[in-house]
Amino acid sequence: MPAATNLSSLNRIGIDESGKGDYFGPLVIAAVFVTPTSESDLTLMQVRDSKKISDGRILEMAPDIRLLCPHSVVAIGPQRYNELYVKIKNLNRLLAWGHARALENLLQQVDCDLAIADQFGDERLILNALQEKGKQIRLVQRTKAEADLAVAAASILARAEFLLRLKKLSQELNTTLPKGASPTVELAGRMVVKKYGRERLGTVAKLHFKTTKSVLGEP
Repeated sequence: MPAATNLSSLNRIGIDESGKGDYFGPLVIAAVFVTPTSESDLTLMQVRDSKKISDGRILEMAPDIRLLCPHSVVAIGPQRYNELYVKIKNLNRLLAWGHARALENLLQQVDCDLAIADQFGDERLILNALQEKGKQIRLVQRTKAEADLAVAAASILARAEFLLRLKKLSQELNTTLPKGASPTVELAGRMVVKKYGRERLGTVAKLHFKTTKSVLGEP
């Protein structure tokens, strides 16, 4: 379907993820059901792509979106993420699995025949991961899908959950776990290993990142 197609007058589910590029913390996928009525409220709330909103504002907006729209959030913690990555060995397949789970969970709550997601990898990845209910839905995948309010709302819920879980992990370790995958992140990783050992790293970080080699001092 061409990117210009306007779907804002339709009931639809938007799906988006957070944490994909962050070394520490979970991978979170959210699905949000939006109707033309709830879309008007989301517009008044100035809902937009979470990458264009501060963390503080995201955490303020998320509870309102959760109240307004039926939704599903799938959070894959670092330990589970690492187990799945060893099995699946491909980030796009892992993402597709998470998208499919979030969509299937939401379809237990609502009747909807249209879903919109960001384009990543092969378009068939999400379709192949869907189960019975999901296979009956029309799935539109496109670049910059966050321009659609349903996907933007999902991006906010996913990021809010990521931020809350990253904060909890930081509190458990009594160490600030930064976002992203920067030299500051590497330093925090070394601190985790120094204080708690190599095994603990796998409970807070996505080990397939190149950052792991730097943290462990491996060539």
